[in-house]
Order: sequence, then C-alpha cells, then structure tokens
Amino acid sequence: MLNRKFGSLLLAGMMMVTTLVGCSSGEGTTPAGESQEATGEKVKVTLLVTGSLGDKAFNDSAQAGMEKIKAEFGDQVETETIEIGFDKTKFEPALIDVSESDTDIIVTGPWDMKEHIENNAPLYQDKKYIVFDTDVAYDEYDLNNVYSMSYKQNEAGFLAGALAALATTSDMEFANADKKIGFVGARDTSPVINDFLVGYIQGAQFIDQEMKVEVSYVGSFTDTAKAKELTLAQYAKGVDVVFVAAGPASTGTIEAASSAKKYVIGVDSDQALAYEGKEEANHIISSALKRLDTSIARGVELYLQDGLTFGAHEELGLKDQAVGLANNAIYEAVVTEAIRTQVEEVEQALLNGEVELKTALGMSQEDLQAIIKSVQ
Repeated sequence: MLNRKFGSLLLAGMMMVTTLVGCSSGEGTTPAGESQEATGEKVKVTLLVTGSLGDKAFNDSAQAGMEKIKAEFGDQVETETIEIGFDKTKFEPALIDVSESDTDIIVTGPWDMKEHIENNAPLYQDKKYIVFDTDVAYDEYDLNNVYSMSYKQNEAGFLAGALAALATTSDMEFANADKKIGFVGARDTSPVINDFLVGYIQGAQFIDQEMKVEVSYVGSFTDTAKAKELTLAQYAKGVDVVFVAAGPASTGTIEAASSAKKYVIGVDSDQALAYEGKEEANHIISSALKRLDTSIARGVELYLQDGLTFGAHEELGLKDQAVGLANNAIYEAVVTEAIRTQVEEVEQALLNGEVELKTALGMSQEDLQAIIKSVQ
C-alpha cells in the first residue's frame, strides 16, 4: 500500500510539473473552466454510477442532479452518465477510464469509490473530482483536486421517525392503535444506514417515549424480495409504518406496503413521485431525502463560479437543504394537516439547534445495539 501510495504521489508530482499551465493558480480552488471560457468550449461533467439507474432512490437522485445541471447550465456544461454495474472489480478500471477521457469533472460516490478515488485522483491532477456521500483521506493522499461531501442523514431519519410516530396512532386510514413502527435497512454494517436508523429512533421517541421500533436488515442493497419479506413480517407484528433505507432494495418494501395496505416512508429521493399514478404511491406518505440532486448541481455551479474548494470535505444537512422530508401532493392528501404542522415544528426545532442529535458515524456496535434494544 505504501509503495503504491508513494508511486502515486511521485507520478502526480511529475504530472503537475508537465501540466503546470493547465493547473489552478490558486491552491485548492478550481480554475472554473477558464480555458473553456477562453476557447468557447464547454466544461464536460461525467457522473460515474456504481450500480445502475432506475433504483427510484439513490442513483436516480444523482442522475436528477445531472439533469438539473444540464437544464440550468447547458450553455456552459456538457453532461454524461456512465453506469458501471454492481461488479466491484470493475469500479477502479471504470474510474481510470473516465479519468483518462476528455472529461473535466468526474462526479462519483459513495463509500465504495472512496479507496479508488484516493489511489487514482493524485495521478490525474488535470481532472477535478466531486465525490458524494463519503469522505476521503486528505491527510494521507494528495487530493487537492478532490471535493467530497457527505450528508447528515440522521437529520432526515429524525424527521422520518417523528412522522412515523405521529402517523401510527392517528386516524389515518391504514394506521392502528399500536405504538409500533418499523425500520428496514440494507446492511447492518453500513454506518450511513445505521445513521438513518439512529435518527429515526430518536425522532420517534422525541414524539413518544413509549414508541417501539422493529428493526430488520436485508443484508444487501439489491435484494428486493428479501426487503419485501422482512417488511411483510413487520406489518404482521402490528407495525403500520415502515421507514426503508435500503437503496434499490427499497422497492420491495414499497411493494409490501401496497399489498398489506400499510404505510411506508421512502429514502434518498421522493419515491412517491417515482410511483406517480400507481397504487404504491398512495402508501408512500413521504421520503427521507438525501438531496444528491441539489448538492451535485450546487458543486458544479460553484465550480463554474470559481467558488468550489477542492482538497476539502463538507457535511451537508437540513440547513443546507441537502436533507429533509418529501412534501408532495400525496403527503398533503394522506397525512393530516395536524400531523404535517407538528412535523414542521419538529423540523424547526432541529434547525434551531434544540435537539442534540446522535449519529451512528463513529459509534461502536455496542452503543448502537443498546439504542436498538431500548425500543424493542
């Protein structure tokens, strides 16, 4: 590892000498495509998707960001999206291929691209990298051409928990009197998924200390059948609202909610809109948003304005409009006005700093399990 890192830094240094004219004159900030402005060329932005589009969640939110970039900055920017599938052995070769292409900005994430960015970005100092939903080791690698951003998904989870707790004992059509809600996550080893969960539990108990939470893990981000099975099992135990944080596998939980005539809170993108016009949409009372779309577009906009700082990481949350709850026609039609008002009050409490929010990031397994057991 040390030899590879040393070689990477040495080659990066050589490349910086030979490409000095094309590099930024200001340390850590982008040249904002000055050469493109001078020549009339567009800045090329490429999204590298781990997995595929059509997940109605995480990846589709990233792609929505690319569409937003094209719509708002199409006169300055050319966009491209590359799906690299689920085979992790192909992630690094795909990153190298796009780094050697004519693209100017490479947008990718999440955590499973972290190591590949760290190993390869130093070799391509003429490229800029925007990395979402993960941090990178700036203190160990020469990553002055990398901007990374992560999200306060525990804030989105907190709002989802408050909504679920308010809905479960309400007079909404598919609610029952039991103070019991559910959570279906992807992998129990994922800090991001568990951060959603910790926020969800805390949000539910912020509303009612007696609220119980059933917790299940799919063991995968793609096994929709398992997600559906676990969700149906929770509904059979008296749960009437389930928050799902399982990436593409989330569609299995949504199918379960529709077939069982219960409620679900989606994740990442506004999943009700993805099912617009279908029966499933009526059971998705909201979604805990992780706004890859707006944050990716924000990053490119700042780049074009000379305002994006590379070699740095940002954590984006509710105050940055990077997380939140989806508010759409279905939410307004299915969720009562009284509950919506209470959710708004909870959101304001978060914004005002009135809630000391816990996070699973850096939390020990022992502490996490203690939180889960406290609501069983």
